[in-house]
Amino acid sequence: MRLKRSSIVAGVGILGMVLLAGACHKKEVAAPRPPAPPTATALAPTVTLTAEPSTVERGQPVTLSWTSQNATDLDLEPGTGKVRTEGSSFVAPHDSTTYTITATGPGGARSETARVTVTIPPPPAPPAPAKQVSELDLLGQNVKDAFFDFDKADLRPDAEEALCANASFLKEHAGAKFTIEGHCDGRGSEEYNLGLGDRRATEAKNFLINAGVSAAQISTISYGRDRPFCQDHDEECWWQNRRDHFHYGPESR
Repeated sequence: MRLKRSSIVAGVGILGMVLLAGACHKKEVAAPRPPAPPTATALAPTVTLTAEPSTVERGQPVTLSWTSQNATDLDLEPGTGKVRTEGSSFVAPHDSTTYTITATGPGGARSETARVTVTIPPPPAPPAPAKQVSELDLLGQNVKDAFFDFDKADLRPDAEEALCANASFLKEHAGAKFTIEGHCDGRGSEEYNLGLGDRRATEAKNFLINAGVSAAQISTISYGRDRPFCQDHDEECWWQNRRDHFHYGPESR
């Protein structure tokens, strides 16, 4: 009986040791992992675009300028294409144009625009019509006076030269009628100078007729000393008054 009780006690002891050992070797729970660090967010690109000047006449240059940040690629349109992240470019638009620059990068894309207004210059003014020169103006511009020595009515060489040129022009304008005015300086009597002026006008008329100018074109008159071209009383002035003057239209001075 005693032996049986001892066996039971021993069995209980062994069981207790087994349970105690199991309790000591209980499975451990794994510790939680630390959270992963937050992922860095890429910055969105920024870009600017300006046009200077923003209004031009057709054909004039414009400077496009731009800057950007956080961009890896820039495209400028129309016409330019890929550009550096910062810079400028000259353009000469034919018509009003809106330029667009697009910046792209890891953080996305961004676009900016710049408007260039092109004005069309007015057409050049038409040339002024050529001034119509009348036949009287032509005669006045091309037919020259003949000058005389003091108290003389015969033609000097320079007077003949002037009358030869006059004859050539007058024959090309055969319809033009004109008056040869005989003038004198202020010395001598009025009656004497009227006669001298008449002889001077007649001498020039005969020369022109002999040179081929129609007599029907020519009239003569003498003003003597009454209508001087120059008013001073010295030789420098007097020689300018000793002349045959060719007049067209209304009465001369």
